[in-house]
Amino acid sequence: MLCDFPAFSYPVDFIDAQGHKITIVKMPGRVVSLVPAVTEIIFKIGAQDAVRGITYHDTRPAQTASKIVVGGFFSPSVNIIEKIKPDVVFISDLHKKVKQRFENDRCLLIDLDADSLLDIYKNIELLGRIFGREKQAKRVVHDIKGEFRIIAEKTAKIPLSKRKRVIRLMGRKSVMAPGDDSFQNEYIKLAGGIPPVFHKNGNIITVTKEEWLRFNPQVIFGCGGDRKTAESFLDRSGWNDVDAVKNGRIFYFPCPLTCRASTHAGYFVSWLSARIYDEEFLKKENQVLKESIFKTRNLDIDIDYVKDARIAYSRIDDFLNKTLVIDFKNPLPVVSTLEGQRHGIVSVGNHYSPPPCWGFSHKKGLDSTREDIYRVVGMKEDTSSFLFTGADMDNLSICCRRFKEMAVYALVTAGVQSNAVRMSEDEGKFYEPGTINIILLANMKLTPRAMTRAIISATEAKTAALADMDIRSSYTPLVHQATGTGTDNIIVVGGEGKKIDNAGGHSKMGELIARSVYAAVQEAVSMQNSIVTGRNIFHRLNDRRISLPGLINIDDCECNIDKSEMLGALEEILLEPGYAGFIKASFAISDDYEKGLVSNLDSFDRWCKIVADDLAGEEIEDMKDFISYDYPVPVVVKTAFNALLNGLYFKMVSIR
Repeated sequence: MLCDFPAFSYPVDFIDAQGHKITIVKMPGRVVSLVPAVTEIIFKIGAQDAVRGITYHDTRPAQTASKIVVGGFFSPSVNIIEKIKPDVVFISDLHKKVKQRFENDRCLLIDLDADSLLDIYKNIELLGRIFGREKQAKRVVHDIKGEFRIIAEKTAKIPLSKRKRVIRLMGRKSVMAPGDDSFQNEYIKLAGGIPPVFHKNGNIITVTKEEWLRFNPQVIFGCGGDRKTAESFLDRSGWNDVDAVKNGRIFYFPCPLTCRASTHAGYFVSWLSARIYDEEFLKKENQVLKESIFKTRNLDIDIDYVKDARIAYSRIDDFLNKTLVIDFKNPLPVVSTLEGQRHGIVSVGNHYSPPPCWGFSHKKGLDSTREDIYRVVGMKEDTSSFLFTGADMDNLSICCRRFKEMAVYALVTAGVQSNAVRMSEDEGKFYEPGTINIILLANMKLTPRAMTRAIISATEAKTAALADMDIRSSYTPLVHQATGTGTDNIIVVGGEGKKIDNAGGHSKMGELIARSVYAAVQEAVSMQNSIVTGRNIFHRLNDRRISLPGLINIDDCECNIDKSEMLGALEEILLEPGYAGFIKASFAISDDYEKGLVSNLDSFDRWCKIVADDLAGEEIEDMKDFISYDYPVPVVVKTAFNALLNGLYFKMVSIR
């Protein structure tokens, strides 16, 4: 029987990726992780309490928001790490300055670089031993292997002659890909694809046009950062003369999935395989698991007319689906923004389909998808009203607000990082079921008038919640906050009891609806996307899709300061609350300036000059422009960053 008592596990002896023999005699209590893949494992096995410092690339789960940010992966601040007084720092071979500063210190420097799937397993189990979480680590490895087994069984049904040639696209100024020995090509094999063999090893290698054409990929994938490479090269002669480009088989996935050898390996391989073989996986004869519910989790909703509330976990199309189901004691009326007004409803719900199933749903259509879901979870279409989402049902927020005998429950799932929109500004192009889904249950009977008015109260509260978190439009993030996503839906349940005819803004019912929805939306966004109100400046920059490397232009500067040095210095000062607050303030002023609420920037310009002079340690007579000419940053934000960059520049020049 496995035991989690740390006393039974120490000392822990091992050799790290740099060949150093390391002995850990007790559980680390103050850890800094500079490697996102390692951070991910530590949080996954439940050892996050030991973590004090992380990089700004570590954004999930939501608990990362409470940790000290020590900078980015490439240029972490040794000063901030030193202040944490860590007993362990997880590093990579790129962290030269950190190694120089701490190699003779009492803290341990540990490199757990992973180049293969076997390395992932070893690292998870080793970290389980280090943090006394061996049982949890073994469970994580077991779950990853289980996901691989399902995909292996599914792809085994596909003849070898129909297997697809697949390549991971990388690079910026040239086309690059993972080397033959990379874990990313191992992912392709596990997904049932055929990776390229260029006879070159390494994490990233250059691909010539001849090699590209000879391999002739049928599927190309990358992370969001690889879009520019695709846009730069895949419309050029030769590069676009491959099957994947001709057939539009180019897919993008979140960077933490494509670029990390960590705990989400099984999840990513499942998603990748489903995109490669969407047609084959849709065929029922290729399914390997029975479609059924295999467990449920009960929820506590204290309303008399609610018979049962639960989350049902099922397998549909061989992938894990999760369904919120709320059963009523008697049939009730509902108003649904997806289905309109319905009567005789005995069950409402919200169904989560995981990413591997998204392509299937698009091909099958909403009606067919709904039929499949109802069949598996045991619902009848004429007495059920469900919403559908890509937000994980384990991230469901349930918030209740009460006043005297009146109570309102808001059950919300929310994801805002792919299709958040600014209504009245962003263009509508397509339709699919909701991303922010809200189910409202009051402990009183809402009239038809109150039910429809409740939708307005809930929508206004949702938009207020997003505004107060500064959630940005996915399409125009530099200048617009989001008002919602393009696929939101609401169900309002009629309920039983005392009759309520008004759910508007001046009514107590409307107030409770708004307060419960506001709280639930913010909590759901935090759980699903790890976005919190007090997130750090680097996350706020990412929200606006502002890339610091892309922002800086120092190439024409007649000095010995290079771009990487300037970037490192900028990241360092943004770790200071004062300068981070200055940039955050520029965001607020920029939004109002772009909307016309602020028209004169003279005072702001003077503030920027004061900040630049203060940072430089002297008055700057000739302010330079260090912002890239082709970078579309709003004028206020550009001025603010120019102030910081000028201050840094003249400070560096003065000490040389």
